Amino acid sequence: MSAKVYFSRTITPEKVLELYKMVDKKLPGNVAIKLHSGEKGNQNFLGPDFWKPVIDYVGGTVVECNTAYEGQRNTTEKHKKLLEEHGWSKYFNVDLLDEEGPDLKLEYPSGKRIKVNYVGKNITNYDSMLVLSHFKGHPMGGYGGALKQLSIGVASSYGKAYIHGAGVPENIWTSDHDSFLESMADAAGTVVDYFKGNIIYVNVMKNMSVDCDCCSVAEDPCMDDIGILVSTDPVAIDQACIDLVYRSSDPGRDHLIERIESRNGVYTIEAAAALGYGTREYDLTEVM
Repeated sequence: MSAKVYFSRTITPEKVLELYKMVDKKLPGNVAIKLHSGEKGNQNFLGPDFWKPVIDYVGGTVVECNTAYEGQRNTTEKHKKLLEEHGWSKYFNVDLLDEEGPDLKLEYPSGKRIKVNYVGKNITNYDSMLVLSHFKGHPMGGYGGALKQLSIGVASSYGKAYIHGAGVPENIWTSDHDSFLESMADAAGTVVDYFKGNIIYVNVMKNMSVDCDCCSVAEDPCMDDIGILVSTDPVAIDQACIDLVYRSSDPGRDHLIERIESRNGVYTIEAAAALGYGTREYDLTEVM
């Protein structure tokens, strides 16, 4: 069965909200709004001004988690300071899910590579989630979109190392690559299960560098902006973004495609679809 994906080539904060309203789904209770706060020095991440209309409409809490690598977001103290510098705390209520331990363990018996995921314990304060993703390349995953936000994004600092290491945190940078991609798919599935599918996904194809917003020194965007996509299916929305890149006539697409293919990025989508919490088949509805 195909998933519905809404798409617009117009990229504005107002258009994000318009597409969000088109989704036939109500997010219940307290809504966690997962986004990327942007590493210090990164020039490509989408800031609070861009996301403000949809966040204000939903009325949820912006949530983030600490990183597992050196930078300005790997401790609660530094991350909170950067959240203020980037303007998130100015506009919104912000919650670092793993501000304090212990982590919450999400069991996932059907996982292909990992059977448990570690997330910040504050996730228990929320009943649903809005995932706001900046679609772009990624140094390890090949690309970053909804599935990465669900997995690495929602994982605690320890959980990030656990996923990267395919269940062995000490192997954070040395695990088998496809096992890492499978672990991301498994971890994303735990979050889908936790919220019982009460999640809406927004992917914005803007400022598309081959590098992630987690890079303090990132390449500038390599191709023109494409648009905004909204769906209730994390697999379908990421697949649709990949397809739009391949269909683009922009000369810079080849650089982004090389990054995706050299890291076998589509395998994360394949692994997630095999787990059954999303489909690669979708109906794309373009909104002018």
